[in-house]
Amino acid sequence: MFILSFITGCGSQTVEAPPANERTVVDMAGRTVTLPVEINSIGTFGSIGVLNTFVELMGEGDKICNEMSPRFTKTDKWNYQYKFAPQIKGSPVFQDANDEISMEVVLKIKPDICLTMNKETIELLEKQGLSVIYLNWNKDEDVKQCITLLGEVLNKQEVANDYIKYFDDMVAKAEELTKNLKVEDKKKVLYGNITEFNQPHLIAEWWIPKAGGISVTDNGRTTNKLDYTTEDILQWNPDVMVIATASTKSDLLADPKIAGVTAVKDNVIYATPTVAHTWGNRTPEQPLTIMWMMHKLYPEIKSQKDLAEDIRYFYSHFFKYEMSDEEIAKIIG
Repeated sequence: MFILSFITGCGSQTVEAPPANERTVVDMAGRTVTLPVEINSIGTFGSIGVLNTFVELMGEGDKICNEMSPRFTKTDKWNYQYKFAPQIKGSPVFQDANDEISMEVVLKIKPDICLTMNKETIELLEKQGLSVIYLNWNKDEDVKQCITLLGEVLNKQEVANDYIKYFDDMVAKAEELTKNLKVEDKKKVLYGNITEFNQPHLIAEWWIPKAGGISVTDNGRTTNKLDYTTEDILQWNPDVMVIATASTKSDLLADPKIAGVTAVKDNVIYATPTVAHTWGNRTPEQPLTIMWMMHKLYPEIKSQKDLAEDIRYFYSHFFKYEMSDEEIAKIIG
């Protein structure tokens, strides 16, 4: 370990530099985390879908060393994960269906870094001597902090800067496209787990208005989840419903209690795409969410052709994956 001495007007001060094979970063919990100079393996815990997405966007998807947990693999919803990081299929599973960590499995692999959005997981992994980075994203600007931090962690600062510019450019483009919409012409949108009467992610209160819509659940809250009732839905009377799981559409259409709601009566119910992650939830794919929602609300403003090009560029540029026309058409829905 090197010892660096600085002479100041008040005497000498000794500062210990990290070993040549280590470095430190400060994560989104304000923790100073010691990391190896090079990262060759990455473990993801908890919200695996979105954590993998961040890593894949940074061009480091081939370093993810664990399979998704059973709550992700029980359906084919997350199949693009195997296209973006094919080595995870058949890799060790670090968590069970209840997200309990199989520590023996983790320690056999011993990832160079572990990523999580759960503070309890930090403590469990740190006790085993593992380096853990905490990420947190609730609002739109938080994605830039996540990307900046991962750029530092993964030595991908140029990719981070490139993405942040892309993000800002796409938001500015959306604002330009919707600037002439009159308030009375904007459509009311309800997003979330509607059959379970909750809106799970605060970020939707950002992407819906950016797409030119009015989110009926936007009550100024600062917490992620909002619970509501059938009576709330009737009072809001949304023009459009957006769901995270396509299979719940039939349940909504069959529910006599909300049959008079405009979105149900007119069968205007859309399922957000899931590519690397579910677009309506927290994901670095969020600029595409805005454009997709805009296309569904106002196709005269955002055409399917333009949206298709946005999708093609994003996954080619950041994920190095070339989308086929058929894949893009299915994503748009």
